Amino acid sequence: MCSVEVLIPDFLGDRESLQIVMDAKPDILNHNIETVERLSDKVRAKAKYKRSLELLARAKEMQPNIPTKSSIMLGVGEEYNEILSTMDDLRAVNCDIMTIGQYLQPSEKHLYVEKYYPPEEFAALKQEGLKRGFSHVESGPMVRSSYHAHEQVKSATKHAEQAATHA
Repeated sequence: MCSVEVLIPDFLGDRESLQIVMDAKPDILNHNIETVERLSDKVRAKAKYKRSLELLARAKEMQPNIPTKSSIMLGVGEEYNEILSTMDDLRAVNCDIMTIGQYLQPSEKHLYVEKYYPPEEFAALKQEGLKRGFSHVESGPMVRSSYHAHEQVKSATKHAEQAATHA
């Protein structure tokens, strides 16, 4: 079986563009928050932290049964408590899946890596995400938003089925 995940921009807040995507009923809607709120302007050229959260919230309002997903890259100066706050912000808009990976500087023109996280810290963050209610968390130095996507779909589907059974 094949599933479709779409990775979308924030559409600069345009609701109609998001509605078109949601009406297509992808299996997973992915919009990456990228970093913690304090560093958002530094890391993201045009996207805004709050606008990303609003987009994820609106997507759930439009199609509550479509799992939403977001990703964060670590190593650009965030504090541990800010990572946890970002998880909380994503769960507050019912984001289902989270991926957490290490930022790697693609060229000398890009932001420097301020910290390389060891695998143990990624493992601890995965547990924190699961405790917060994400249906699936991928967390590791080489994780990117599509990492083990087939497992993410399975987890999100199983989680949704369990929720429907208990409703």
